[in-house]
Amino acid sequence: MYLNEICNLFEDFASLKLQESYDNSGLLIGSKAMKINAILVTIDITEAVVDEAILNNCNLIIAHHPLIFSGIKQLIGKDETQRCILKLIKNDIAVYAAHTNFDNVIEGVNGKIADKIGLINRSVLTPLKHQYLKLITYAPKLHATQVRSALFEAGAGSIGNYDSCSYNVEGFGTFKANINAKPFVGEANVLHSEAEIRIEVILPIHLQEFVINALLKSHPYEMPAYDIVMLENIDKRLGAGIVGDLPVAVNDIDFLNQLKLEFNCQLIRHTNLKGEKIKRIALCGGSGSFLLNDAINANADIFISADFKYHEFFKAENRIIVADLGHFETEQFTKHIFYEIITKKMPTFAVRISETKTNPINYL
Repeated sequence: MYLNEICNLFEDFASLKLQESYDNSGLLIGSKAMKINAILVTIDITEAVVDEAILNNCNLIIAHHPLIFSGIKQLIGKDETQRCILKLIKNDIAVYAAHTNFDNVIEGVNGKIADKIGLINRSVLTPLKHQYLKLITYAPKLHATQVRSALFEAGAGSIGNYDSCSYNVEGFGTFKANINAKPFVGEANVLHSEAEIRIEVILPIHLQEFVINALLKSHPYEMPAYDIVMLENIDKRLGAGIVGDLPVAVNDIDFLNQLKLEFNCQLIRHTNLKGEKIKRIALCGGSGSFLLNDAINANADIFISADFKYHEFFKAENRIIVADLGHFETEQFTKHIFYEIITKKMPTFAVRISETKTNPINYL
């Protein structure tokens, strides 16, 4: 199996265009032309993880947290990141990171947390904006079906649980080709009128280039006209956090104890409990304090996340319980998503879930 195939698997699941601006997801070390023999999946890359990959003959490491976040001006082994990079290159091991793009799809990091809790009626807590475009084009009446089909095949025209969605209206277009043109219909220097269909389709922004290429290849005109319009539409499958419900309401202390057991937490930092039932849950793996107000506005009884600062706990103002499970603890199951993506496509491929403890936080 080639590295390019694996990159495509992960980017079909969560496009790299969904990552946050500060992030560095994607292929960090290696060539997409590399042949991959075995894969190690992990949350973090440490020297111990690299040694584990070498020991088990894995020539690709897939991690949640990127090994390289910012520019590196020298490689002299002065810190663990540099030592890891040097060892990885020396042993011809590729590195791929799937970070905030996996946070921003409902089946990703937060979806796995919701699975562990057993949430139903799920939706994204804070949907991403400006993720959809409208493509408007015009095709000769006899070729409209051909163009529409190509757009659908490229991924345009999907809305929720529906695909092949388009709006069409008949009209006519005019144009006059100059002497350098090779018009599909009409003659040079003669104004031509053609019966056309106006076709409108919605597409996710990360498919823009792919869809336009499909349009240009399928359209009979030498220079097809088209418009791209940014939409305000949101998709409740794309964005930060998840909100959903427990099948049955549970006492707050019982629920926290359940979380502590399920996520193997040494402790849970939390705001005041009132001895009330918990039913509606908001959650965000990793550092999610920025979503607290959204969790309150979603009428959640509890917000599960990590990395809350002292003063941020006050912002709950007894309107919601904040439960800080820990950064690693909330993201620990992400490597199982990686494992499932690969083995679902190739059940017999050698994929190893790292056994190395990478959580840098210890509790006394």
